[in-house]
Amino acid sequence: MNIKGEFTTIIEKYGKWYVGYIEEISGVNTQGKTVEEVEENLKEALELVIQANAIILPIAQETQ
Repeated sequence: MNIKGEFTTIIEKYGKWYVGYIEEISGVNTQGKTVEEVEENLKEALELVIQANAIILPIAQETQ
């Protein structure tokens, strides 16, 4: 999946781990041992949230 757009990525260090999330989209968050790992995990999490919303949205519209 090719996602185009700009999002605000926040990555913070907590102890030995880095924690990251995308500010604009609830549910896109992850952790990793390196910043690079967090960045890759965020890309995957973003794709999964978008895919899940693509499935849920039509179902929600049908029930209205």
